[in-house]
Amino acid sequence: MPERPAFAQLLDLAQAEVRTTVAALPDKLRDPAQSLPVTYEPRPTAEMAEDEITTDTLGLFCGEALNDLPSNHPVPNQIILFLENLWDFAEGDEEIFLNEVQVTYLHELGHYFGFDEEDLAERKLD
Repeated sequence: MPERPAFAQLLDLAQAEVRTTVAALPDKLRDPAQSLPVTYEPRPTAEMAEDEITTDTLGLFCGEALNDLPSNHPVPNQIILFLENLWDFAEGDEEIFLNEVQVTYLHELGHYFGFDEEDLAERKLD
């Protein structure tokens, strides 16, 4: 497997891919998607592992889905993409990396829109 690019390079690639993906969404989905922050991290933190997030997780939606009732959830709504994990999953292939960024982003966005794992699988976002 080729050497992993620096995080800054992965970040540039991933941010551009997410922007392109959001721009291609239908109008009624684009506005809520644009209001949901995306955070980019190398890998899940030790604290996340304590919350049963596996070290090879590609992405994560944190917060409340749009169709959830408001609560006192302490974490703001956001999507986290784990770029080094995505790169490793793509086995160092930039095209596969970009595709996985898109699929993972859409998967996590689906959770924000209230889809469960079965709904996402039906849409080939698993």
